[in-house]
Amino acid sequence: MQFVEEIVVDEFLPTIRSLLAGELRERGLTQSDVADVLGISQSAVSKYAHGDVTINERIADDERVSATIEELADGLSTGDVTPVQALIELEVLVRELETGGDLLAQLHEEAVPELADHGASFRVHDPESDLRTSERVVSSLRRGLRILENASGFARLIPAVGSNLVACTPDAEDIDDVAGVPGRIFDVKGRTTVPAGPEFGVSEHVATVLLAARRHGADASAAINIAYEDDLLAALTERGHVAAEFDEVDDIASSVGAAIDDEPEATVLYQTGGTGIEPLIYVLGADAESVADDVRSLL
Repeated sequence: MQFVEEIVVDEFLPTIRSLLAGELRERGLTQSDVADVLGISQSAVSKYAHGDVTINERIADDERVSATIEELADGLSTGDVTPVQALIELEVLVRELETGGDLLAQLHEEAVPELADHGASFRVHDPESDLRTSERVVSSLRRGLRILENASGFARLIPAVGSNLVACTPDAEDIDDVAGVPGRIFDVKGRTTVPAGPEFGVSEHVATVLLAARRHGADASAAINIAYEDDLLAALTERGHVAAEFDEVDDIASSVGAAIDDEPEATVLYQTGGTGIEPLIYVLGADAESVADDVRSLL
């Protein structure tokens, strides 16, 4: 009797760790860094690096494995992917390869030939779990924030109240389903300052704008607020954005909803301020990276 999990432990895991360790080393990580990222000892990393661990060539040559290793190595080396997200992505890959007839299922059937008579699927985990979805949103935000931090001149677009780049899960209903920067993004002596990594439930204002727009039909999953300038608004419309004005004197969710109802294609929302209210522009988009790219194009 042999379980498919034994194939994963004996064949898949050593192969994946070996390939990933090699790719991370090629991207400049030290042996100690690789050990920390993979959660293994430095001596184990050394064995992987020197080819002292036998890998399964069929697994190593699978295109999905290769693509996943490349993506995770890029993300882990830059910090755009966390070890937790990497674990989730590999777990999902395992479950895909375990599906009846796929690679790990084939290896399992070869080890236990009787299984071929049943044609059973061994997929037991949901690849679209809430945890995986949340990690993807946070990862997207990290990449978007990296774009803004590296964009020369972005600090001048940050309003006095601060900016926040937010992104939500596909079925977001309230601010707990929206991730953003705790404490917001500020201009500190001309430098874009992100005080902490993104978290869920920490943005109220920009999250409210995004959620209200979505409830009224906007096709957006991310948003950012920047300072209002006539030239900035004109530049965004020249780049193909549709703008709609709302009045923040009233309830912001209702005001945003009314603006979207009047202009369903709007991807830029703005309000020109009032007594005690700073004028702002909100840029909406499909994900945090595209929103950050739109803002960077203004510089």
